[in-house]
Amino acid sequence: MSNTEHDNTPVQHVLKDLIAQDLWEEVPAQLDEMHVQDIATVLDDQDNDTAVRILKLLAEERQLEVFSYLKVENQYAALAAMSNAISRKLLQSLSSDDLTRLLETLKPEQSEPLLKLLTSKEVKAALKILGYPEQSAGRLMNTEFVTIRPDWTVRDVLKHVRSQDSAEETINTLYITDEQGHLLGTAGIKRMVLSDPDTRVETMISSPLVSVQASDDREEAVHQIQHYDINALPVLSKEGILLGVVTVDDVMDVIEEETTEDFHKMGGTGSLNLSLRDARPSLLYRKRVGWLVLLVFMNIFGGAGIAYFEETIEAVIALVFFLPLIVDSGGNAGSQSATLMVRALATGDVRSKDWLRLWGKELGVAIALGITMGLAVWGLGIWRGGPEVGLVVAMAMVCVVTFGSMVGMVLPFVLDRLKFDPATASAPLITSIADICGILIYFSIATAVLTI
Repeated sequence: MSNTEHDNTPVQHVLKDLIAQDLWEEVPAQLDEMHVQDIATVLDDQDNDTAVRILKLLAEERQLEVFSYLKVENQYAALAAMSNAISRKLLQSLSSDDLTRLLETLKPEQSEPLLKLLTSKEVKAALKILGYPEQSAGRLMNTEFVTIRPDWTVRDVLKHVRSQDSAEETINTLYITDEQGHLLGTAGIKRMVLSDPDTRVETMISSPLVSVQASDDREEAVHQIQHYDINALPVLSKEGILLGVVTVDDVMDVIEEETTEDFHKMGGTGSLNLSLRDARPSLLYRKRVGWLVLLVFMNIFGGAGIAYFEETIEAVIALVFFLPLIVDSGGNAGSQSATLMVRALATGDVRSKDWLRLWGKELGVAIALGITMGLAVWGLGIWRGGPEVGLVVAMAMVCVVTFGSMVGMVLPFVLDRLKFDPATASAPLITSIADICGILIYFSIATAVLTI
């Protein structure tokens, strides 16, 4: 699990004020009134020494809970500041998926001392999960779950459940397996509690079974949980053996990460993989400079287009007034279209094979938008340069908006077909393409209509 709450509750502000005013004698009482998630949010905003000091003020059980909600970078800072005995308890309190998330973000020299604090069984389990591909369901799964046998009775199941102490996150769903560990089905704990104690498990198996393989992309796990509206999704080996469970809270974290990554790519920055607040200026520079330099050289073609139509511009100076308006409209229309298509592809709402049907729909919408915007600037063109300029501006607006919209719609599908991330059809790229082509379209129409 991760702490995704925002700093928007009064109790968080109270604790921050007490810390800022150095009123540490009042902090323990305030901590007792707070949820562990709220405490973790405050700790994530503090320096390492202050965060560790607050952790030490908590009772052991709440200390372990707060630790599990901290950001991974702050978890490592806390572990580095604690004694080995406390650090061992903190690590062992993490679910297997949270432990994996922590270890995979650390450098080898950082993770090795932590692994020495765990038992050989725990290390083996952690390394096994880390062995799966980075974006796979296997990396996301929790290996702590409750399995039962089909020949058991409900009485046997409830006795077995009561003996569990490490599967709280997945206890609502029980996994029915054979002696080799092959998943046969699932059964809800609620149904078990309400059933006759002598009922056999094999009569209560839910079907059909929903699952993913450990090697599947994690987005497939997200899709399955969203589509079937379930709280936990079993992860299987190729042989059908139950390896772990992906829970809904992990899916929410993935959705947030993927959405953030898409927004970053759409803005031409690439994925930051950490919060903006924690990012160093040098990292922000590296993430942004590549696209900006590329777009500088792309826009040289736009300048060349203007130079090519120098005679047209000299003949009718009023055309320059409308140049930013028209080319920006094409870029804006393209960005709108690309945003819709990238999001639809990301959610599975559309597939690559749907491009032709959507192309026809988008063409109709783009022409309608272009005509509307053309009529809006037609009168302004007449006012600034006369009827002929008004006609040029209106025609150019229709063509440029239509062209920009079609580029924004098609480019994500092309990238998806080429196995690239459609989000890389970023707004700056589409805007630059629309600008260059918009200049050529605008002045070509002007040259033809004004017979220059």
